[in-house]
Amino acid sequence: MRRLFSSMHFSIIIPVLNEAAVIRQTLQRLQPSRRRDVEVIVVDGGSSDGTPKLAKPLADHVLSAAKGRARQMNRGAQCAAGEYLLFLHADTRLPDHWLSMLADVYERSAAWGRFDVRLSGRHWLLRVIETMMNWRSRVTGIATGDQAIFVRRQLFERVGGFLDIALMEDILLSRRLRSCAAPVCLRDKVVTSSRRWEENGIVKTVLLMWWLRLWFYFGADADRLAHIYSASDSKMNRQS
Repeated sequence: MRRLFSSMHFSIIIPVLNEAAVIRQTLQRLQPSRRRDVEVIVVDGGSSDGTPKLAKPLADHVLSAAKGRARQMNRGAQCAAGEYLLFLHADTRLPDHWLSMLADVYERSAAWGRFDVRLSGRHWLLRVIETMMNWRSRVTGIATGDQAIFVRRQLFERVGGFLDIALMEDILLSRRLRSCAAPVCLRDKVVTSSRRWEENGIVKTVLLMWWLRLWFYFGADADRLAHIYSASDSKMNRQS
């Protein structure tokens, strides 16, 4: 494994927007990986809370891009030096030994994949949700951003990166990657924040996401769905 680590380079790309509350903790956890030649790139979409300033001492690059997760992640990929790209949400924590896991995956020449996910909260319904998320992903070959998608740079560029849409960019990327190669579905879990479910209501959030995915499947405009999602999110926050 030592030979593999000396010959490959990973780039972690983190899109952020007003993540001052979590970005330092997220980046602190990645410092041991940086000491093993892992590149960490933070791409800010116009934060007003000082997120870029907090990130700068703890990342290799802090970039700016037009607001939009797809645009930000594509910007990070353009700058990345790594042969392998890993897209990580600011509120998601990788497993302790993620680098060894991915080294094993890539030694087998895997093209792309994702981790299983665990939601951070303790409510029993969250266990059901995460189990269904992981099962659905394994059956369909579709990954979400919460699962920390990783991909060979050449394949990412071949499929054109993330499409510039406001929602479901991870779903569309997975579809195009899946057409080239089946994903590696790691059972090791990333831990992502369950705040959205807990603040907005677990059942309400699940139903909203199912509804949005259904309409997206039938060809609804992603920008329109993003507007509905944002409006629903704000309404549920006001009611909570």
